[in-house]
Amino acid sequence: MTQPATRRTLLATGAATLAVCCVGCGDDGDSSSAAASTSPSGGSSSASSDSGDGQALGSVSEIPEGGGKIFAAEKVVVTQPEKGEYKAFSAICTHQGCTLNKVADGTVDCPCHGSKFRISDGSVAHGPATEPLAAKEIMVHGNTVHLS
Repeated sequence: MTQPATRRTLLATGAATLAVCCVGCGDDGDSSSAAASTSPSGGSSSASSDSGDGQALGSVSEIPEGGGKIFAAEKVVVTQPEKGEYKAFSAICTHQGCTLNKVADGTVDCPCHGSKFRISDGSVAHGPATEPLAAKEIMVHGNTVHLS
């Protein structure tokens, strides 16, 4: 004969399931990555001649000077604070984990609670977020931006 489940049994089972589901969901190393500033010409940049390095995100022509582009599928925002200077950051807000959705007026903006981050370094321009965006490493090969 089967006994009905108690609240304690259900809570313990739920906690165990959650723990198993979260294995592998930890830090993916974003905080240790560094942003790369590279030249689109590739001449004196640190970009290698092998265009197979990293995942191609898009063309440098998609990244406006003084602005940027959010690559939502990759959860990355690539900015060009000054002509030929490319930076990349996590597109996940450090406040509560929402995906950033807009680059305008020198900031990358979060739709959830209004946090804004500077395109030049990912630092907080307007809260409620208090932590900067995690830097991502990118390379420019020819006219293509690659996530390293």
